[in-house]
Amino acid sequence: MAKARHSVATRRRKKRVLKQAKGFWLDRSKQFQQARRALMHALTYTYRDRKARKRDFRRLWIARINAASRAEGISYNVFMAGLKKAKVGLDRKILAELAVNDPKVFKKLVEIAKQ
Repeated sequence: MAKARHSVATRRRKKRVLKQAKGFWLDRSKQFQQARRALMHALTYTYRDRKARKRDFRRLWIARINAASRAEGISYNVFMAGLKKAKVGLDRKILAELAVNDPKVFKKLVEIAKQ
């Protein structure tokens, strides 16, 4: 009976891992085992950092809104509570964009929040 070989599946698996590890430094992009280990770490970091990116952007938006609202003489939490009571449905991303790029509109929102 002929010996069963796994060359096709093995080669496909190794090619897939090495293709994903393209751009890694030194042996991590050329040797299968090194690439596999580096790829396991990299994929863990990408999963974790997709979550962290959302948190980081939210913190950035809040900081921008806070700075712009304090320049208008109102604190962040009072501003956000006022918008909620006035039923203004803008999220923090849009508010931060307005605070940076369109101060006139942001000033009107502050006036709405003060009432």
